[in-house]
Amino acid sequence: MLSYSKTLLILLLFCCSTTLFAQDRQTDDPATNYKAALALVDAGKAPEGIPYLEKVLKTQSTYTNAAYSLLGSIYDKNNQPDKAIAIYNEGLKAYPKDQNLYFNLGIADFRAKLYADAELAAIEAIKLDPKHANSQRLYGLVTFHQNKRLNALMAFCSFLLLEPNGQRTEEAATNLQSILKGGVLKADGPGKLSVAQAAENAKSNAIISGAIASAQSKNLAGTVLMEYQLKTIFTQAGLASTKKSDKTFFDKFYVDYFYKLAQSGNVPGLAKLIADKAVDAKLMDWVKGAERVY
Repeated sequence: MLSYSKTLLILLLFCCSTTLFAQDRQTDDPATNYKAALALVDAGKAPEGIPYLEKVLKTQSTYTNAAYSLLGSIYDKNNQPDKAIAIYNEGLKAYPKDQNLYFNLGIADFRAKLYADAELAAIEAIKLDPKHANSQRLYGLVTFHQNKRLNALMAFCSFLLLEPNGQRTEEAATNLQSILKGGVLKADGPGKLSVAQAAENAKSNAIISGAIASAQSKNLAGTVLMEYQLKTIFTQAGLASTKKSDKTFFDKFYVDYFYKLAQSGNVPGLAKLIADKAVDAKLMDWVKGAERVY
């Protein structure tokens, strides 16, 4: 009986050690580790997924870039922006063409009120995927927080053209209408514009102020008012951009595009979209056919 019990114990210990060995080998697999971390995030236990993702980052697999994004988002949502930003930047060194990493970096910078850094990240995300609506929304938000109202206005317009009926449509339209009413967000993050940047921004903001004042003198209202303001702003910004010898991303991607829109006769459709959330078929056909250059 004693011999039988001893044999059974040895067998049980052998089985346990084999199981533990198999688990150790299994957790070296990038796919398994990533999926385990993702399951913990879905279960509301995101911090417990960190060790699994750290293992994935030591590999070069099809899950590694996604692991950088997921790990960064865990830190960001856990109010650890410095760690999130560091992880995203580390990931971008390995995957410089990963649009999602740039977008997530921009979100983390935005939450940390590093608006200038967030703007740069949003620009790179847009370059990699010009049709990613939320990257353009992010660009609008971070430029608005820097009082770059012309940049923000065009970014919100662009977002609405890409996502006229999405979850954040109302927010974008409200921000846009606020700008057209002279709304200004007081900068609350670190860092200031250089003297040259401040001067350029003042010129851009003056275009909006001028359009608002001109519309008021004409006693316009409703969508007719918005049409006039938008067309005036797009046209004036476009004319100013044509005189520049060294165009920025904003000039090439946004200003040139909306200058062409002002000349196309589709501004009324855009004004209707902003005011009433009603999609104009002619406008959307123009949007699909218009190419973005930067």
